[in-house]
Amino acid sequence: MPEHHRADARRNYALILAVAEEEVAVHGAGASLEQIARTAGVGSATVRRHFPTRRALLEAVSRKRIDALCGRARELDGQGDSRSALLEWLGEVVTYCVSARGLAPALAYDGTGPDPARENQCSAALEEAGSPLLRRAAQDGAVAKGVTVADLIALIVGIALTTEHYPDPAAQADRLFRLAMAGVSPADR
Repeated sequence: MPEHHRADARRNYALILAVAEEEVAVHGAGASLEQIARTAGVGSATVRRHFPTRRALLEAVSRKRIDALCGRARELDGQGDSRSALLEWLGEVVTYCVSARGLAPALAYDGTGPDPARENQCSAALEEAGSPLLRRAAQDGAVAKGVTVADLIALIVGIALTTEHYPDPAAQADRLFRLAMAGVSPADR
């Protein structure tokens, strides 16, 4: 492939991603791929060449947010009370999912992969980042045995998707998250 074609492909990718970020922010996970193509000034085939599935597009749009959440988990690892550190990080995941339309669907398990926790890059990155926090909280007896990061991500996705049409989705999501976290704590806490 000639060098100018690769440069064009990189420019198209960056342009499509920028337009997709705006469209997903406005319309959520159901943003029209055709509208993204029109706004970016490329054909639908170009969009699909770069992003063969809607999930691939949502994952690319969510990548910066996921990286920030992973970085935050690393910051909190080993700090203070293990339960507080885990809950602080999970609370930030909830906040991102509620405020960033399209992130919850990017994390959702859709049944196409054999392993829900490794189904997509976003979920896999969060699971890897959150595992040390959960492991430490479990060792301290602050989280019920058998709880996984994949379980917690699924719970957060459910909360975000359930509350997105409330007048104040953030407040409702926070309330449900607190109720859920009380449910995953050991009975003697």
